[in-house]
Amino acid sequence: MAILKVAQMGHPVLRRVAEPVPVEVVRTPAFQAFVDDLLETMEAHDGAGLAAPQVHVSQRVVVLVLDPAVGPEVLVNPVIRPLTPSIARTLEGCLSVEGLRGVVERPAHVRVDALDRTGHPKAYELRGFPAVVVQHECDHLDGVLYVDRVEPRTLAFLDELARWGRLDDPSGERNARGPDMAPGVIPIPPDVGVLLGLEA
Repeated sequence: MAILKVAQMGHPVLRRVAEPVPVEVVRTPAFQAFVDDLLETMEAHDGAGLAAPQVHVSQRVVVLVLDPAVGPEVLVNPVIRPLTPSIARTLEGCLSVEGLRGVVERPAHVRVDALDRTGHPKAYELRGFPAVVVQHECDHLDGVLYVDRVEPRTLAFLDELARWGRLDDPSGERNARGPDMAPGVIPIPPDVGVLLGLEA
């Protein structure tokens, strides 16, 4: 395994729409080795997630931690569907935008359908911070960075956040990483999804 170089904002790979990964490619040793490298790179940078374009590979693959009790997961060709008009307002950061944080609004409850690293379908309903993480990472697959969605007046350098807190937050909350990620992850077994009519 290897720790890969993370592309920084301004590199064109971060603005491309990534290519889907054919199922037959997912099962190849080369792809599996790449997934291992992606996971090791995320862990080395202490990230909540990482998308393939962030390591200069324009493919629709993300790795992320939705529930620390489960550990890192792999989503290939993910598709997200909002399930509520409710909004989560979260302080986000990105390994490809070093040193900055800013507030982004996203749907608070989503469904994601994807292939796992073996090429089998998987689906989740995600609420709260896990929903934010998966939307942030999947944005990378469409050439979108969180700074494209940020509330501009909330952007701040980490050093200033540590010193002053969020200037838009009257509570003075200084946690730049967001709340615990475990709550809100609901795996959907394929048979249950069919029974509930969720596969349509």
